[in-house]
Amino acid sequence: MALSSNQKQKIKQLLESKIDKKLTSYLRETTSMPFLSRLMQDSEKVASYSFIHSLATSLGMSIYEDVSKIIAGDSSKECFTKYGMGGVLSRQQKSVIANIVRELRNNPTKRSNIQSEIREILKASASNGTYQKDGNIADFYMKRGNDEYYFEIKTVKPNIDVFKESKTKLLEWVARKRKYIKVFLAFPYNPYHPQPYSRFTMQNMMDHPNDFLIGDEYWNLLGGKDTFKELLEVFDFVGKNYKERISKKIQEVAKLKIENY
Repeated sequence: MALSSNQKQKIKQLLESKIDKKLTSYLRETTSMPFLSRLMQDSEKVASYSFIHSLATSLGMSIYEDVSKIIAGDSSKECFTKYGMGGVLSRQQKSVIANIVRELRNNPTKRSNIQSEIREILKASASNGTYQKDGNIADFYMKRGNDEYYFEIKTVKPNIDVFKESKTKLLEWVARKRKYIKVFLAFPYNPYHPQPYSRFTMQNMMDHPNDFLIGDEYWNLLGGKDTFKELLEVFDFVGKNYKERISKKIQEVAKLKIENY
């Protein structure tokens, strides 16, 4: 089994605490949406949109970081969210990284190869490095055996600038550590499922799956085979338990909105 009963319980409690807090504290910040409400002709749908958007914002990307720690914790020597990379970056290291990213961005025939990129960075002189605050934090880190894994967890449909920034950050992590480490951009799910992930903004930036993991690739790396499947089952279980309470909350908000229009 990918997830132990203890891990499932921890994830369940995490989700419940987030939803409970939102159900208790949610107040509609915007009390009037006159154009949308008239176009939709359905105050409950407008209220639903408002509440779901607020809940999604509260969960944010941090929910995936917290769940990652629960899943990877039992099988890792070390496991942290919001991990400070430390280290410094030299002018030569930054120049090498900038050249790699520029070539990937501008040369349509160039394909990313994270192994060769790492070798190139490690050859660069690290002398006279300076601390750089930007890009210092890895969303999630774990150590298994002698292997160190560092992850940037992002929203699933980023633009080209986000891919470029993430690629730069991953390569800078290698430079900061001055040794071979495993670095990944990770998406918590594939928005194009059941089709393969395909987004024009990715272009040649990433070396999938060697520095880019999507959905089950990421979760199964953390917890083993079928982790993604079992994780969705936990989310589904919690969702079914809260369906009635969430619906009631939406109806309450919808009623208030009708009175305010």
